[in-house]
Amino acid sequence: MAKMGERRFGRWNWLGMKTLAWREVLRFATVWQQTLLAPLITAGLFLTVFALAFGRGRADVMGVPYLHFLAPGILMMTVIQNAFANTSSSILIAKVQGNIVDTLMPPLSATEVLLGYLAGAIVRALCVGLLISAGVGVTLGLWPTHPLWLVLVVVLGAALMGSLGIAAAIWANKFDQMAAITNFIVTPLSFLSGTFYSASVLPPLFYALTHWNPVFYLIDGARFGMIGASDASPVQGLAVIALFVAAVMTLCWYWLKTGFRMKA
Repeated sequence: MAKMGERRFGRWNWLGMKTLAWREVLRFATVWQQTLLAPLITAGLFLTVFALAFGRGRADVMGVPYLHFLAPGILMMTVIQNAFANTSSSILIAKVQGNIVDTLMPPLSATEVLLGYLAGAIVRALCVGLLISAGVGVTLGLWPTHPLWLVLVVVLGAALMGSLGIAAAIWANKFDQMAAITNFIVTPLSFLSGTFYSASVLPPLFYALTHWNPVFYLIDGARFGMIGASDASPVQGLAVIALFVAAVMTLCWYWLKTGFRMKA
């Protein structure tokens, strides 16, 4: 019992949680060409296509050139998609292959499992965000106006979408179900969030609906961090994001604690 108490450092199994987090980081780091380089190339392609499509004929948006307006949205959209993919793929693959028991059997609480998975998603999101920010800075000369705010929004966005990835992977039992969640929930939330346009130009109904989309506040927060301008109040957006993070993390914690669709 003494050894167990020492290993858990009281009520927390720090070693187990750190090991799970490190495993999640190594999962994406060992295939960096797919998890880090590919998102950078995808973001670059988006910017290139829009630059070729609009050229210099597009009017400024929020007082900045359109590509400067677009870059933060592309950055955040890529970040949250990668955070979602990191947790959802890890858990679902383990469930399908039948080795999820390797995560469930160790003396890890639901909170420790949740934080361990989220750590991998957040580290991957920060790496992707850093690479894209550097690429945008070098190619467009656009560097973050409020870098600490941008980092905070990226971390919260990764926590939100990483938690959503955990919830989706717990609920799904096969890849088709996960594909449905990605195609009909994650992708629409990403594309209909003001990534490619300012919400201020939308008709009143769609403007109101956009403000119910949590990803809108992530895109808007990243835009404030990059160019110093936003559609909504940055502080209000941060509060809304924090509420969504708390809600989804609570759901994940409850499902992990009860073993919902995890313990057959």
